[in-house]
Amino acid sequence: MIAATGIDLRLGANDVLSGAQLSTRPGQVVGLIGPNGSGKSSLLRCLYGMLRPHRGAILIDDKAIESLPQRAVARAIAVVTQDAAADGIDITVGEFVLLGRHVHRGDHQGFTDDDRKIALEGLELVDMSGFAERKLHELSGGERQRVMIARCIAQQSPVILLDEPTNHLDVRYQHEVLTLVRQLQNDTIVVLHDLNLASRYCDHLALLDHGRVVHQGRPEDVLRSEVLEPVYGIEVRRLADGQHSYLAFGPHAVIGSKR
Repeated sequence: MIAATGIDLRLGANDVLSGAQLSTRPGQVVGLIGPNGSGKSSLLRCLYGMLRPHRGAILIDDKAIESLPQRAVARAIAVVTQDAAADGIDITVGEFVLLGRHVHRGDHQGFTDDDRKIALEGLELVDMSGFAERKLHELSGGERQRVMIARCIAQQSPVILLDEPTNHLDVRYQHEVLTLVRQLQNDTIVVLHDLNLASRYCDHLALLDHGRVVHQGRPEDVLRSEVLEPVYGIEVRRLADGQHSYLAFGPHAVIGSKR
């Protein structure tokens, strides 16, 4: 389990996070939502130690993250970042996924047959086992995202953090990637811009606005017009097609919103 308590973060002269609180939930997908610049990615980066808050604590199994060796943090948390690019990297898909096993090896230890088996199993779970010998930079965006998740699987960390994993993907791949994330049943925190995807694939949502977590709860409790309109500054309506409910936006700006 990973938790953020009372996180304040300043970058330069800007207060990016203020009193932010969040934690994983066993086997559930927690979504971070909010407008651009609300602090979603910054909070995620605090959770895996890339940014160090000025106040508050990041806890991994009740231990402060700064008290843990870097390898212990990596064993606990697998991360897919926005900038997980592969252009110019001359490495095969199989080799890339195998790198997820590095956290379980010493600096001068080679990979074992068990490591290679686990990496191949990760590729099978994301339906990419036939791509092991392909170059990573040759893959499409959707294929590459699945490989990034395969590396997380091979890492065998109980917590997975994903920063906008659907960014730049077409509609089909967005749903494929998030369906896969749900099927893993890890403790997962994911940053999402698309509120309809958040509604469909997340068990719990945290809504950020100007660096604060202003509302948390089940998707049906957070994704309500009276909650969203003051934050996003646009009219929000909930619609249903008989199987799924979804949100429609606009056309009117909300008078008196904070944006």
